Amino acid sequence: MLSKKYILNESDIPKFYYNILADLPEPLPPVLHPGTKQPIGPDDLAALFPMELILQEVSSERFIEIPEEVRNAYKIWRPTPLIRAFNLEKYLDTPAKIYYKYEGTSPSGSHKPNTAIAQAFYNKKAGVKRLTTETGAGQWGSALAFAGSLFDIEVKVFMVRVSYNQKPYRRIMMESYGARVIPSPSEETNSGRKILSDNVDHPGTLGIAISEAVEVAATNDDTNYSLGSVLNHVMLHQTIIGLEAKKQFEMAGDKPDILIGCVGGGSNFAGFTFPFIGEILKGKTNYRVIAVEPAACPSLTLGKYTYDFGDTAHLTPLIKMHSLGSTFIPPRIHAGGLRYHGMAPTVSFLKEKGFIEAVAVEQNECFKAGLIFAKSEGIIPAPESTHAIKVAIDEALRCKENGESKVIAFNLSGHGNFDLQAYDDYLSNRLNNNKLDENQLKASMEAIPVV
Repeated sequence: MLSKKYILNESDIPKFYYNILADLPEPLPPVLHPGTKQPIGPDDLAALFPMELILQEVSSERFIEIPEEVRNAYKIWRPTPLIRAFNLEKYLDTPAKIYYKYEGTSPSGSHKPNTAIAQAFYNKKAGVKRLTTETGAGQWGSALAFAGSLFDIEVKVFMVRVSYNQKPYRRIMMESYGARVIPSPSEETNSGRKILSDNVDHPGTLGIAISEAVEVAATNDDTNYSLGSVLNHVMLHQTIIGLEAKKQFEMAGDKPDILIGCVGGGSNFAGFTFPFIGEILKGKTNYRVIAVEPAACPSLTLGKYTYDFGDTAHLTPLIKMHSLGSTFIPPRIHAGGLRYHGMAPTVSFLKEKGFIEAVAVEQNECFKAGLIFAKSEGIIPAPESTHAIKVAIDEALRCKENGESKVIAFNLSGHGNFDLQAYDDYLSNRLNNNKLDENQLKASMEAIPVV
């Protein structure tokens, strides 16, 4: 009988993260100071991050050791399973083999603790007492709140207002871990107050929430900032997903042909695919790698590859990435974790150089795919994860049409147990696709600074 799950032992938790910067064909474009337009140095980031994370951000070492304290914390839920989706294959009547790496087994229900634990550890080691951050749908905020409780660090979370209202149970989870959660834009910061003075009903964006969190950290000596996606050190920490998956495929005696992940800022996609993309970069093998984003916020498929701010108030450095413009306000889709105007520099670079593909999909089609998965595999996926499921199903049906038996693997980045309102909206025909405002998108992209 074929195995359904491939489960590693705790002793198999990777001892090193994989750093894709070591294998890129050329260095990433430097991060620039917004005033001088010159490359920034470690000291420029010291007000926000502990030095060990800053050094990881710029490291060219291929493997970076995972501290024992972090690996011990990972043991609460890692290693996570690689699962063969036999029932989904049967439902689709496809010759393809479908696997998914399930990150929803973490205490907060997603992949986000992989970096939250590491960031909390390095901040604790540096003597930091308080962390501030932003969150969209709440997965990142929940993860950092959980990590803060483990390392006795106070956590303040600016939660995008539309998600704060849509997802009260995520807020309750963060507060249960001891975090303080504020709907963003808020009256607690200069940047938040300015936005509310123009529009008291502003739904918020991740870019605005980042501005508020960065402002608090930059103006309080006892507080650091923590980011759940986009930055190199975040991508680095998430590679534990793909490193485990590679071992599990060896256990299964199989090898993926197609790797799929949803993308907002890029962290779960990078974590799952970068260890495999590393083999492509070193000329060892080849895979199709597909990044799936919402059609309502299509930074990789419609955005410019250019220097832009990571936040709306322009408090962050300039980063070379695919961007829709830092003032872009995405429609109010339920996949709040994918409502970000930019994309991780590493993911953007790989897309620009042709190592990965990008696809944009509509909200309703994603929820349809999510329910197919729930009915066949038993797990209700997070709205973000349904984007990967949608394209995995499309690829499996293409295999059926062409009579091909390919191996398709995707990252199921989290469960949707706190997203049942979204599923209720879909089942009750109250969910629309929330189309892009093309005029607003045009204006935001025209406002991208010229560097």
